[in-house]
Amino acid sequence: MSATSGIPRRRRALVAVLSTLGLAAAAAAAVTLPANASAPTPPTGWTQVFLDDFTGAAGTGVNTSNWQYSTGTSYPGGPANWGTGEVETMTNSTANVSLDGNGNLRITPLRDSAGRWTSGRIETNRTDFQPPSGGKLRVEARIQMPNVTGTAAEGYWPAFWALGAPYRGNYQNWPGVGELDIMENVQGLNKVWSTMHCGTNPGGPCNETTGIGNSVACPNTTCQSGFHTYAMEWDRSASPEAIRFYVDGVNYHTVTANQVDATTWTNATNHGYFVILNVAMGGGFPDAFGGGLDGDTQPGHPMVVDYVQVLQAAGGGSGTTPPPSGSRDAYGTIQAESYDSNSGTITETTTDTGGGQNIGALANGDYALYKGVTFGSAAATQFSARVASGAAGGVSGLVEVRLDSRTATPVGSFAVANTGGWQSWRTVPANISSVTGTHDVYLTFTSGQPADFVNVNWFTFRH
Repeated sequence: MSATSGIPRRRRALVAVLSTLGLAAAAAAAVTLPANASAPTPPTGWTQVFLDDFTGAAGTGVNTSNWQYSTGTSYPGGPANWGTGEVETMTNSTANVSLDGNGNLRITPLRDSAGRWTSGRIETNRTDFQPPSGGKLRVEARIQMPNVTGTAAEGYWPAFWALGAPYRGNYQNWPGVGELDIMENVQGLNKVWSTMHCGTNPGGPCNETTGIGNSVACPNTTCQSGFHTYAMEWDRSASPEAIRFYVDGVNYHTVTANQVDATTWTNATNHGYFVILNVAMGGGFPDAFGGGLDGDTQPGHPMVVDYVQVLQAAGGGSGTTPPPSGSRDAYGTIQAESYDSNSGTITETTTDTGGGQNIGALANGDYALYKGVTFGSAAATQFSARVASGAAGGVSGLVEVRLDSRTATPVGSFAVANTGGWQSWRTVPANISSVTGTHDVYLTFTSGQPADFVNVNWFTFRH
């Protein structure tokens, strides 16, 4: 932060959430989940429609009631090398795809003495995953990417994704039938990509073969060194309809129906999807980030999957009436500097991932107002914000969410003290009271001391 805050930059641990509403979320953020953590209980209003937590004896294959193996180098009659230029042969061997006996799936690429690569690709038998009319679908998995970086990771391409149901058995109608990449990674980079593919190839309304995508670094631990939860929420209760992508609860990419023409969107979304887990080796995506496989590439580093689950949330009524229009999507990333009005804040350049600006010099009594935030008909129950603090020892305060009035009772809050500096960023979650509809959202800042205690880069809500 600039010198206007007047606070020395002394390091201190981030204070946990103090409010009753935020206590559970803070505890979850502070605890490192085990490698075989159970899938979380669906939030209120959501129903679990698919789950595999990969329980089974070590060295056994996947549950074929849930999954089918895709083997070889293509679908029958489909594009060679799976249409991507990848070089491995997919197998159903437990050397490539197996349970580890500790509640995890391991997909392991291997290279034989002749230099030939094998790996694994599994797909759900079900092809009917889509939101109900006016409702939502959430597809999520907890995954550790192959723990390999640098030249040893050249050519690695792990992925968790979904294809439109009409592709199965056709194999010639991509990308029009839609593809939703929930997690992709290449070259062992500490980055997760999410992408929607649609329209025509090459070019077209969805910029193929690149698609409509974005990427972000994994929060806290790297993508390779720890487990992270990767999720996609497809929201038919929003207007326009939206598909949102998350890592560890942070929405870093959203695609909405008004970004493409109506025919393109309908062709990509008027059907169910099936879910895919695979580790490809080589191909166009790794080639675009420094080249593919070579003699330095190390085989034997698995993608480890703790669980995959699919949830649905029903819409209100018939789903034919859109929610009240608002200028902001509650489940997108709301940039803090986009406020409609404020008191006591400054705007400055941030060094946080993605660049841009943050608001700062936030102290007791300050606020920022964000008008017309649309939550839809399924209740938001969590709030998270990207914050940093260089506050002096003993200085802390609350970041609060209030609706429609600066003096309304907060629906949720969390507490922040020194995070290591005014540009040392942390994503902090908190539970909130259930919120639906469209509201003016106030971020308010409360402290028992007069000194500045926090900067905010962005915030978002989730179910």
